[in-house]
Amino acid sequence: MAKYYKYKTPADVVADSERLGCPIQVSDNFDVLYQPIQIGHLEAKSRLGIQPMEGCDGTADGFPDELTYRRYQRFGAGGASLIWGEATAIGPEARMNPRQLMINDKTASALETMLGGCRDAHKEAFGSDDGLVIGLQLTHSGRFSFEKPLVATRDQVLDPRTIDKSTGRPIDDSYPVLTDDDLKRIEDQYVTAAKLAESIGVGFVDIKQCHRYLLSELLAAKNRPGEYGGSLENRTRLVRNVVKRIREECPSLVIGTRMNGYDGIPYQGVGDDFVGAPCPHELPLQTAFGTDPNDHLKEDLTEPLEVAKLLKEWGVSMINISNGNPYANPHIVRPAEFPPTDGYHAPEHPLIGVARHFRIASQIQAAVPDIPVVGSGYSWLQDFAMHAAAANVEQGKISIVGMGRATLSQPEFAKQLKEEGKLKRKTVCRTFSYCTNLMRTKDHPLGQYPTGCPPFDKEVYDPLWKEAKAKLEEKQKPASE
Repeated sequence: MAKYYKYKTPADVVADSERLGCPIQVSDNFDVLYQPIQIGHLEAKSRLGIQPMEGCDGTADGFPDELTYRRYQRFGAGGASLIWGEATAIGPEARMNPRQLMINDKTASALETMLGGCRDAHKEAFGSDDGLVIGLQLTHSGRFSFEKPLVATRDQVLDPRTIDKSTGRPIDDSYPVLTDDDLKRIEDQYVTAAKLAESIGVGFVDIKQCHRYLLSELLAAKNRPGEYGGSLENRTRLVRNVVKRIREECPSLVIGTRMNGYDGIPYQGVGDDFVGAPCPHELPLQTAFGTDPNDHLKEDLTEPLEVAKLLKEWGVSMINISNGNPYANPHIVRPAEFPPTDGYHAPEHPLIGVARHFRIASQIQAAVPDIPVVGSGYSWLQDFAMHAAAANVEQGKISIVGMGRATLSQPEFAKQLKEEGKLKRKTVCRTFSYCTNLMRTKDHPLGQYPTGCPPFDKEVYDPLWKEAKAKLEEKQKPASE
């Protein structure tokens, strides 16, 4: 497949974006990225943040492990001012993989040590932790819970791609949907988890509403009957109740949320080149949040903009915007040079996906100008990610720049930029999807390989990748061999 990233200068990015009809602007005024920003009663000393990056390296019972502690120490020493602790499940049935972190009475002190190590590393590198904001993402994986799918609504396109492990077959209309009473119990779990997070000194919690996990799926559940489906008021009932109760029961805890602006629909690889094509679907779309019901390629932000305003009204102090579903349309979530092992070749130029992230986040920020919006989608821009970031912050399109995959190869990006005025090319993420490939390789004694950057964090992750790659290649061999 063609190589997409060919840029030698920031101007090349601008020219190509204009050629593709998705204009992106750049700036070399990096000073704007080091201005403080208020997040509720907290203040971050810069506009540079690390997104919730799962390492899939916890223990079977949800504790952080050696590589987890190491990752957060590297994040702390790297200079970003907002460190968004990764997805941490609110119960065993809520975990996305068998090594996902979990918050409960037993694990809380270990999570406190993990985040404390992050803070200590920052203090050691910079002399103080003033202006460092650390949070934790609380998650229920819903449809993507690894033990068994816990679906919030029927989905004509996702159901055939959702496997019931007890049968090994896709779920169908006979598969149970979570009841209203189930969702009320999950509400209690979120509040209990938030209280634990507050007790271990977390600055903020993120009530996760992205990537088609449980709360994200509820946002799209127009076809669900009962108290949690149909109208937007019903579809936001669970997140509204959770936010309001946390505000009442944990008044000093800042609340954020990572939310999808645009779901799109699932894709599948087709043809000899295995290029992504939309899965068969009926119109109008019933269960795609932020998506034009008559054309999945277009966003319709009417509801996401309304939800953003409601979240602010309920007491959310920061919104992190993402798009898509990493299992069903990864090119929308994280534009990449190469697809993950379980993916397909991109059906669009990655720059179009980057521009979609920027466009949607900027419209959400315009709708809630007095709370910070964190933008995503920067990693594919590689050397020039910070030029686009500076332009977006300078023009008020977002308040905070969220860096994801790129922080696995270059956790010190914020420190580098401050000291050298550029990122070090030798460790810039090339978006080759090694990290995702490790995450997707399940043939491991603990059911899940840990993930990191094999090319640029070679000592730790290259041996793991070689082992995982051999297992992937063995699986892909024809049966006759």
